[in-house]
Amino acid sequence: MSEKPFISIIIPVKNFERTIEKTFEYLLAVDYPRERWEWVIADGGSTDKTVEIIKNWQTKYPFIKLVSVPNCPSPGFARNKALEIVKGDFLFFTDADCAPDKNWINEMLKHFERDPKLAAVGGEVFTLKVDPNNLVEAWCQHFRFNMVSPRYGWIKEGYFPEFPKEPLPIDIGGHKGYFFGTCNVAYRKAALDAVGAKFWDRPTGEDMNLSYTMRQAGWKFYFAPLAKVDHMHRADVRALRKVWVTYGQAHLPLIEKYVKKNVLEVIFQFAKGAPQIRLPFPVKGFVYLGNFHMMHLFGLCFLLGLIFSLITHSTAALIFMLISLALLLYFAYQYVKWNFSMDPKDKFWFWCKIKYLTNLSFIIGGLKDAKKYKVLCIEPSF
Repeated sequence: MSEKPFISIIIPVKNFERTIEKTFEYLLAVDYPRERWEWVIADGGSTDKTVEIIKNWQTKYPFIKLVSVPNCPSPGFARNKALEIVKGDFLFFTDADCAPDKNWINEMLKHFERDPKLAAVGGEVFTLKVDPNNLVEAWCQHFRFNMVSPRYGWIKEGYFPEFPKEPLPIDIGGHKGYFFGTCNVAYRKAALDAVGAKFWDRPTGEDMNLSYTMRQAGWKFYFAPLAKVDHMHRADVRALRKVWVTYGQAHLPLIEKYVKKNVLEVIFQFAKGAPQIRLPFPVKGFVYLGNFHMMHLFGLCFLLGLIFSLITHSTAALIFMLISLALLLYFAYQYVKWNFSMDPKDKFWFWCKIKYLTNLSFIIGGLKDAKKYKVLCIEPSF
């Protein structure tokens, strides 16, 4: 590109006083001409000092624009309001708890330049700890929360696979559901305009839906890990659990929209290679069977065996109970062994607790609206 294109950086906000100035500081350090960008901040009704902070920054930096979205139902709705006023040829999305790398913009643009069929470029997401003593932030860092490459088996730089002509549930909500989160992605505006694509207004899943809409229309997506941002994650367990519930909830309406066949995919996640089977079923969806699930299954078997052995005093019931106990302990160990490498070591049981509660929240979210959407999602084990 002989001349730097004009770009728009879009950030939805609601009560981000804890992190928004840090995000602004990192954005100012990004290597890009200030006369060739605008920041469009869409506030969804903040009740803390977020808007005051934004207005203070506007007095110093006229390229910052504020869009007020009272009674905003979702981040996607706020982003759509921002899209109504943007002037950029390329639209960069991040969040008010993210810290883009110095080369974030140029790294994205170089890929757009070489391929006109490229609709989106997404980068890697790492962790930026705000409080060095915060255990939840430490957990998110160790868990690689929101990272792209481990989500898809440690993929390297390159194009996402073509969108399936007849997607199955795991292509949409499972481990093959390739998408870019809006904490770190850039879109070609002409591509969005060509499809008429916007974010949906649901509380969650808007980034996945936009990705699938564009990929289904034949546009390409490219993963550029060097276009990275650091993410300032949730600061307490309650907030982290809440977000995992919403992640699970997002999968049901997505599967309802994109999957046409009533098929249930069962993924044996605990086995090497995660083999799977597909079954015709009254509703569509997936069932993951990982260490988390097997631990509970054999825990239930152990309790049943214990009850029957106490009632019947039979040798068979006793053997069943002991086998179940052994398998319960095996899968429990497989589930928590990853936590042994976390520091500080004296917080091992806290690491186990947060791993368990977030995984449970994910599964609860996947089941929450099953009746409404007629979709069954038993989410994976971490």
